[in-house]
Amino acid sequence: MEESTKPSGRKVNSAFAKPVQPDEKLAAIVGSDPLPRTAITKRLWEYIKEHGLQDAKNKQRINADAKLKDVFDGRDQVSMFEMTKLVSGHLR
Repeated sequence: MEESTKPSGRKVNSAFAKPVQPDEKLAAIVGSDPLPRTAITKRLWEYIKEHGLQDAKNKQRINADAKLKDVFDGRDQVSMFEMTKLVSGHLR
């Protein structure tokens, strides 16, 4: 494994650094270019915050708008942990 440039000496997890291709539903949110999983997660959170989709009462829940509903298999709301699992199903 490659070492990161961070002084902590931790090694980069190549599975997270490897670019993956979002499908068309996820691409509507994060773009259609292949990205590392970490960048996809970052872009998802930017979208969620920009559109005010984090639940006000329970910050661990994400409320879906029309685009996120496609990614969340039609569900209106998911937890952060469920979101990670659901997003993985939209990566090639």
